[in-house]
Amino acid sequence: MKPKIFIDGREGTTGLQINERLGVRNDIHLLHIEETRRKDPDERKKLINAADLVFLCLPDEAARESVSLIDNDKTRVIDASTAHRTHPDWVYGLPELSAEQEDKIKKAKRVANPGCHATGFIISVFPLLELGILPADYPLTCFSPTGYSGGGKAMIEEYEQRKTEEMFAPGLYALGLQHKHLPEMQAVTGLTRAPVFCPFVDDYYRGMATTVALHNDMLRKPMTAGEIREVLAEYYSGQRFVTVAPELGSGTLYCNKGAGTNDLEITVSGSEARTTITARFDNLGKGASGAAVQNMEIMLGLQHH
Repeated sequence: MKPKIFIDGREGTTGLQINERLGVRNDIHLLHIEETRRKDPDERKKLINAADLVFLCLPDEAARESVSLIDNDKTRVIDASTAHRTHPDWVYGLPELSAEQEDKIKKAKRVANPGCHATGFIISVFPLLELGILPADYPLTCFSPTGYSGGGKAMIEEYEQRKTEEMFAPGLYALGLQHKHLPEMQAVTGLTRAPVFCPFVDDYYRGMATTVALHNDMLRKPMTAGEIREVLAEYYSGQRFVTVAPELGSGTLYCNKGAGTNDLEITVSGSEARTTITARFDNLGKGASGAAVQNMEIMLGLQHH
C-alpha cells in the first residue's frame, strides 16, 4: 500500500512546490481536495484523517487549527509554518544536525519544517556550539539575502507585475530585529544571546546566502578560518544535501547557487583574525518544500527522488 499524502494549503508557494515534487512520484498516493471545497472544514478534516502524512502549508493559526482536526493516532504531520518550531512536542526537521536528530524525525508523529533563514544560520553555527568552539553567549551577527519568492505569492506578484524603481535594488527588512525565525535560531542552537539578524530581499527569484560573521579571537578555542572550514567539513562529511566547499571563499559568492535543488553548500571565508560562514541554498528547496519532502522520505522510509 502506498502511503496517502495530503497537502493542506496546496495553493500557497510552498504547497505548490511540494505538490510539484510529489506529483511526479509513483511511491505515494496524493490525496486531492476539490477546488470548491478547499476551505470546507469538514472536507479538510476527512482528508487529513484519511492521510498517512499531512503537509501543512498554512498561516500559523490555520496550521494549529488543522492539527486540532486530527482525531486518530495514525496521521503524521509536517508543518511548514512557524507555529510549532519551538514546541516541545514537535521534532525540528533538520536531520543533518546529528544522527540522533534524523532518528527523531524518522520516529516522529509531528515534525516542524525549519524556516529558510533559520536553516542557513543553524546549519552554520550548530556544530561550533555542539563542539564547544563557539560560546553560547557569543554576540553573533547574521545577514541573509533571499530571492523574492521567499515572500510568497503576494511578493512574487509585486516583483513580477508591479515592480517600482527601488525594487531593482536589495531591500533590508525586519528592521526591528525581531524576525519570526529568531526563536527557532536560539532554541535549536542553544544560544543564550539572540543574534543580530538582518535579512534582505533582492530582485531575483530564488536562492539565499545566509552569512554569519565571527571574530576568531572571541571563540572558546581561537581558530583560523581554514580550521573552522575543516571542522565544518568533518561534521557534515557523508551528508547528501549539506556540503562544505573544499577551499576558503574567494572572488564572489552569488546568492542563487543551488536554485532548483535541495542542496546547501557552506563556504567559509576569511583569515586568521576573522571568518564568515555562508550557507547558499534555495529558499524554496532546502529552505522550504525540498526540506519538507526530505523529512517525508525519512519519516516514511522512502528513497529520495
